[in-house]
Parts: sequence; C-alpha cells; structure tokens
Amino acid sequence: MLNSTPLISIVMPVHNTGKYLPDCIDSIIDQSYNNWELIAVNNGSTDSSLSVLKEYELIDSRIKIVHLDQANLLKSLRVGYSKTKGDCIHRMDSDDKMPAYKLESMLAALVNVGRGSVVTGGTSYFSDERTIGDGFKRYDKWLCEVARLNSHAVEIYRECVIPSNCWLIYRKDFELVGGFNPSVFPEDYDLCFRFYANKLKIIGLETILHFWRDRADRISRNWECYKDNRFFKLKVNYFMQVERDESRPLVIWGAGKNGKDLSKLFTALNQEIHWVCDNDRKIGKDIYDIRMHSFEIVSQLENPQIIIPVSSPEDQKEIESYLIAIKKIKGIDYWFFS
Repeated sequence: MLNSTPLISIVMPVHNTGKYLPDCIDSIIDQSYNNWELIAVNNGSTDSSLSVLKEYELIDSRIKIVHLDQANLLKSLRVGYSKTKGDCIHRMDSDDKMPAYKLESMLAALVNVGRGSVVTGGTSYFSDERTIGDGFKRYDKWLCEVARLNSHAVEIYRECVIPSNCWLIYRKDFELVGGFNPSVFPEDYDLCFRFYANKLKIIGLETILHFWRDRADRISRNWECYKDNRFFKLKVNYFMQVERDESRPLVIWGAGKNGKDLSKLFTALNQEIHWVCDNDRKIGKDIYDIRMHSFEIVSQLENPQIIIPVSSPEDQKEIESYLIAIKKIKGIDYWFFS
C-alpha cells in the first residue's frame, strides 16, 4: 500500500537568482503539505544566492544546499537528484513561486492513481519588471485547457504539455523514464516526451499549480537551443519512436516553412512522404524532389498518418474539421506540430 504522506524531494538549481530566492523559498516553506525536502544546488553563483540559501538552511532543516563551482543545468539537476531521499520527486526553479496548495494537491492526485502516473496542471506567468507577452498568456491558457481536458497525449506534439516545474512523480517511475540523465535540450520537453513514451498516465489538475516569473534574462529567452521554439527535431525523434507505423502512408500537410522543414527531417530518416496542401500555385510542383499534391488525395490513402505543421489556428480548425469528417469512413490518425 502506498504511503499517503511520503517525503517529497524538490530539486532546485540555483544560479544568480539571489534577489528572487526569498519569494521562492518562502512559497515552499508556506506549503500546506509539510513533509518535503528542498535540495538547492548552487551552481557557481556570483551574486547573493549562496548567502541567501545559507540563511534559509539555518532557518529550516528541510533545506539542504549543494554547492558546485560551475556546471550546466542538467548536471545541477543530476547532482541535486543524487542527494534526494524522497519517495516522490518534484522540480523547482529558483526564481518562481508555488501556490500554498501545490504539493498537497499534486500528492493527493498521485496517491489516488498510484504508480505509473505523473501529475501536472496549470501555470500562470507573472513579472515584477515587464508586461507579460501575449505568447506567454496563450501558453498559460492552453496548458490550463489541456489539464482540464486531460488532452496531454493529443496535444503533446504542439508544445510541451508538462511544464518543467509543474509535475510530481514517484521516484521509481522517474528512474524508469531516465530521470535527469539524458543530455537533451530542451530538457523539460524531452522529459515530457519520455513520460509519454513510457506510457505513464498523465493526470491533469484543473488548477494553477505554478507561478512562472518572466524576466529579461530567463533561459528560454537567451539560450541558443530555444531560438527555434518549434523543436521539430525532438518531436520527429519521438514521433518515429512512439507513433510511426511504417506500413502506413505518412502525410505532411502544409507547404510553408514548417512543412518544408519537417519534410526534410523525415526524408533524412528515409521516410517516404505524401506532401499535400491547398495552395494551387504549389500543387503539381516538385519541392526537394517531392511532388506536391492536393490535400484531397488524403481520402484515397489507406490508413494514413498525417502530420499538420500549419500554424494558423483558423487553418488548423478547418483542416481538423475536414479530417474528422473523412475519419468516419477512412482510418486516419493525425497530429498537429506547431
């Protein structure tokens, strides 16, 4: 029988976030669930981070500091994880905040469903120094809707459906999927895909579980690996592992930049693709030595797997309506790559 009050280990990398740490750690101390430990990995900070951590370590024995002179994010996570003792694992960033009910809510859901599951939920961006952009607002809204509908498996190729600091999992399940071991960026999306690829049940809670701080020097704004935030290589890699049935036709729907980039990735993997669109100027022409066809050929293919990299919400809705209609008479599966 699973323990209903297990120790939750929180792994938190820290690098030059001294001015945000008090808000962050206070939000952890204020949790309604008390059986947790915080492993704070100070990664070569040159600001006040280490001194702030030491102050809190003296205040609360549940807080433990690991100091590294210099390391990348994944090494910090790995070292922090190696120091954990809990039956449940959670990750936190040192500039963010938790609502007071976060750990209690996630744990209640996890204990209820048991092993083989990961719990996640909604997020909300905030900032002390800038106006939150429409993109972040849309992502927050979308994540909350995905959690409400529990549509993680359907939506996973659009964007990361499990935010980096908004999941709780049993240690054994975390180790089953490889934990923080793979050296793949973006590391949060890769972990999300590994939860999915290993068939963990993703449980979405219809509530805000994490407060994300937006600031000018946040990783997602500045790291090279985040500049192309479509993450097509990562998506294609997991699509080939998890979804691809090579006995079925593979269709790429869309002749724009996204369609072109995806077509190149799949042909590099020796995949024969049927490339379709609704652009009369491109239908019948060869692009990358592949003939562009009208989307109408989809209804003639036997059980196709269809990837739709169309970015416009209006176009996506129109395409999906068409596919739903022909799905009734034709065996098809489709995924949106945004």
